[in-house]
Amino acid sequence: MQSLSSPPAGAPLPVEATRWSAVLALLALIALSVGWEMWIAPIRPGGSPVLAAVKALPLCIPLAGLLRRRMYTYRWLSLLVWLYFAEGVVRAWSETGISALLALLEIALTLVLFTACALHVRLRLKSRHEPIA
Repeated sequence: MQSLSSPPAGAPLPVEATRWSAVLALLALIALSVGWEMWIAPIRPGGSPVLAAVKALPLCIPLAGLLRRRMYTYRWLSLLVWLYFAEGVVRAWSETGISALLALLEIALTLVLFTACALHVRLRLKSRHEPIA
């Protein structure tokens, strides 16, 4: 019997596409979080390494679970990502210049990440329940 954390035998292309979309969106969101606070548009000149680390740390935790195809990780990450979506909306509304553009990028990445996680879970559950021909 196959566990939920192992890849399905002969995983269909859409499942792998959603998996890699989620991984790449998560990596991009981590890079954006660190780069934004440290170098691109820091709140204080020079940036705060502590703030960048604190902001990006919750995003680093699910990376191993995504790479190991853990269904539970895809599920809870699809909830966690809404915190970053909310931050992006607030900062897009309240800031100007490059920070507003970065906030829009953060919103786009969170939407891609949420969609990839939700589709991944749905496709994996659907393939598990399909009858074998």
